[in-house]
Amino acid sequence: MAADTDTAADTDTGAGTAAEALPRTDVPAQVQAQAQVGTPADPHDHAHPHAHVHREPRISWLLVLPLLALILVAPPALGSYSAMRTGTALQKQPWGFADLPAGDTVRLNLVDYAGRAVYDHGRSLDHRHIKIAGLLALDRDGTPYLVRMALSCCAADAQPVKIGLTGRIPPVLRPDSWLEVTGTYTAKQTKDPVNDGIIPFLDVTEVKPVKAPRDPYDESWNG
Repeated sequence: MAADTDTAADTDTGAGTAAEALPRTDVPAQVQAQAQVGTPADPHDHAHPHAHVHREPRISWLLVLPLLALILVAPPALGSYSAMRTGTALQKQPWGFADLPAGDTVRLNLVDYAGRAVYDHGRSLDHRHIKIAGLLALDRDGTPYLVRMALSCCAADAQPVKIGLTGRIPPVLRPDSWLEVTGTYTAKQTKDPVNDGIIPFLDVTEVKPVKAPRDPYDESWNG
C-alpha cells in the first residue's frame, strides 16, 4: 500500500511539473468575445450598412443633374427631315397684330408672317416687300419651305411653323441650309399633310444664303 501511495504521489508531482512546463494559453476575454461573434468589422468594409451613408449625397446629385440639363440647356432644334414630318404648329394669338413699320421692305420673323397671312388674310402685308429667314426644307415633291421652331414655353415644347416658297426659286436647294428670302404676300395656301394645318406661301423675289443663328428658336409666342 505504501508503494502504491508513493507511486500516486509521484504521478501527481509529474503531472504538476508537466503542467508548469507548458506555456500559458489564457485568452483575454475581449479576444474570446470577438472569436464568438466573428472577425471584427473592417471600418472600410463597404458591405457594412454604414459604408454607404456618405455616398447618398453624391447619388442624389447624379439623379438631379439630368433634370437640370433639361431645364437649363436647350436641345438642338429639329432638322428639316423631322420638321416636315411634324405638323405645322401655327396658332392664332389673342393680342392681334401690331402695325408694321414704315418703308417698302420690312423684316419679319417667320411666325409673324405666317400668322398675318393666315389669320389677318394678308391685309397688313399687301404692297410690302417682306424679308424672312428660316431653315430650308423640302417636301416629298420637292416643294421648298422655310421652317422655324416656335416656342410657347421652353425648348422642350418647340414645334415647327412653316411657310411655302413660290416664285423665283433657285434651281438647286440644299435642305437644312439657312436662307433669307425676300418676297411679297400671296393668298396661296396649302394644308400640312401631317395635321391639316394651314401653311401660307410667300412669293419670292430674292434668295440669299445666311449663317444659322445662334438661337434657332422663334420666341414671338412668348410675348
